[in-house]
Amino acid sequence: MKKDFENHTPKNRVGLFGGTFDPVHQGHLTAAEKVKNAFAMKAVVFIPSAVPPHKEGDRVTRAADRLAMLQLAVTGRAGFSISDCEIRRPGPSYTIDTIRFFKENTPGDTRLYWIMGHDAFLEMPTWKAYREILAQIPLIVMHRSGIEPPSMPSSGGGRVEMFIVQELSSNYRLLEDDSCYVHPSLYPVHLFRDPLPEISATQIRKNVKTGKRIRNMVPGAVEAYILEKGLYR
Repeated sequence: MKKDFENHTPKNRVGLFGGTFDPVHQGHLTAAEKVKNAFAMKAVVFIPSAVPPHKEGDRVTRAADRLAMLQLAVTGRAGFSISDCEIRRPGPSYTIDTIRFFKENTPGDTRLYWIMGHDAFLEMPTWKAYREILAQIPLIVMHRSGIEPPSMPSSGGGRVEMFIVQELSSNYRLLEDDSCYVHPSLYPVHLFRDPLPEISATQIRKNVKTGKRIRNMVPGAVEAYILEKGLYR
């Protein structure tokens, strides 16, 4: 049975953009804006994680600071908002729990999408209840400049294509326009190829620690906050 997203057009489309955001940077913001426009979304909701399951044991900046930087970054940007649902929820921040929360608290005429980078997408089999995620919400898989794009049909398929059909389900098939994988009973996986800025939070933290400038990598208000609070030193 096909999902109902194929049979009607919802009034609203909303993207859910989860991540550590340590710190939020221009790459995140540009990606969110491009996806919002490409999918005619009403809004993109940034969802900072509290305890990322894949980063347990790693040092992650306290949630209050990451949330504050996000608030500075989205101020004045139409269609961008923040949810602290993962920060308020105790324990590890599992994506499936967040998706359930939004589906239970979102009007029925809204179509939700989960926005993610292709590097995170390739780790999905290690996620809690990842097959349920595929049955709950369509995915939008993005990529940055300088890394393999989600789809490379001219070379016979890229790493992401092989992953989808070999690791997720052999019943996924690529649409003729080469932009989306569809499945008879699961939600689609959209491939977002628009090149994104080659900026990483890891490089930003390294620059701050070594005294290098991060101007143009993060919004000015976020840079000021990092310096004022002495983060990443």
